[in-house]
Amino acid sequence: KKLLEMVRKNLLAHMGASGGQLYELGQALHLEMLPKTMVCVDISHLSGTQTVGSLVQFTNGIPAKSGYRKFIIKTVEGINDFASIEEVVLRYGKRILEGKEKRPDLLVIDGGRGQLNSALKSLHALNLSLPTIGLAKRLEEIYVSWAPIPLRLHPKNQGLQLLRALRDEAHRFAI
Repeated sequence: KKLLEMVRKNLLAHMGASGGQLYELGQALHLEMLPKTMVCVDISHLSGTQTVGSLVQFTNGIPAKSGYRKFIIKTVEGINDFASIEEVVLRYGKRILEGKEKRPDLLVIDGGRGQLNSALKSLHALNLSLPTIGLAKRLEEIYVSWAPIPLRLHPKNQGLQLLRALRDEAHRFAI
């Protein structure tokens, strides 16, 4: 047990400051591997017009601007975040399947259960499996498909802090 703990500490030290965040996040979400590459989708609009979807990417806990994407929403009229998320995830998923985008270790959707279900619907339509969660702003609840109730991490949890930074960057980029 001591040897395994030493190996874990050495790995985290090798990964730098974000290693602890990635480890805590992976543990909290029961991920099979560390979420080294994470993307977050957010929707923004101007009173129901000019709706855009943003997608930002973090690699090893650091923004990777080359992975940022904006999607002008083409199939949705008015304010409909659920349908807009479906469109963005469908278009992004197709790019992954075509080899134009790298498959992320974690897909984060800005929103709760409804937004998560919209993203999962698009992934299912593409027969694409990606670890996907929803992060709701109000109480910082994490929605996962395998749990009936949202997860709540301690506010000082490093993994939650990383998710917040990712979500906030997606929101900033969308605006």
